[in-house]
Amino acid sequence: MGIALALHLLAATLWVGGLFFAFVCLRPATAELDAAHRVKLWADALTHFSRWTGVAIVVLLGTGLWIVFSLLGGMEGAGRHVHLMMGLGLLMMLLAGHLHFAPLRRLRRDAAEHRWADAGKALGQIRVLIGVNLVLGLAVVAIASGGRYFWR
Repeated sequence: MGIALALHLLAATLWVGGLFFAFVCLRPATAELDAAHRVKLWADALTHFSRWTGVAIVVLLGTGLWIVFSLLGGMEGAGRHVHLMMGLGLLMMLLAGHLHFAPLRRLRRDAAEHRWADAGKALGQIRVLIGVNLVLGLAVVAIASGGRYFWR
């Protein structure tokens, strides 16, 4: 159980930390780059990040279900905070899947074809999705760490 919990927390930390880095650090740092360099940087960085997000999702689902069903005895034994954490986590996963298969795909295609305006639109959609997922991820971390004390 210790290994499952450690892997679960590491995967969540890497994913939410990556969202924070992208939104709070990389976004403002690339603002002054010309469109071609900014789009290429984001397309490359997000391609790598999306792969790691996929790994994190697999680890989170596997370890989360393992913990719920082996430690808590199923969803009936899980507290409200676990239900909320799982629901928000699944929403985050759906948003990450959408980001990967829609705007990121368009961003890479438009960057390869040097269509900077279209790539900028895709990048704007990605910025919104990353921002939403960052807020959700921070909420999940707060719920996971303190949730059992919020609802007694």
